[in-house]
Amino acid sequence: MIKFLKGFGYAFSGLWQMLLHERNFKVHILALFVVISAGFYFHITSSEWLIVLLISALVLALEAINTAIEKLCDLYTTETHPQIKRIKDIAAGAVLISAIFAFIIAIVIFKKYILILIS
Repeated sequence: MIKFLKGFGYAFSGLWQMLLHERNFKVHILALFVVISAGFYFHITSSEWLIVLLISALVLALEAINTAIEKLCDLYTTETHPQIKRIKDIAAGAVLISAIFAFIIAIVIFKKYILILIS
């Protein structure tokens, strides 16, 4: 049980490191804060909350994985290496895909609320 609980400590430490040192993670956290604030403001439905939270978790998790891959590659070499560049670009592409779809989902969910607000 102690090892299990220590695992949570390591995970929270990793999240803390992301918050302290990773600009892109901070940007995603800011976007999450904006979307959550909008969700409370517009009183989105439970289903919409689930979608928003799920896609947000996906973006944050992929950003964390991307950062871990980058750090691991940097242990191998910090010099320009074509395979390392390819690996990093692919991992960054995964984050971009999820962020693009998160943006589209936000538009789909919040469009009706914004249209009501401005009309």
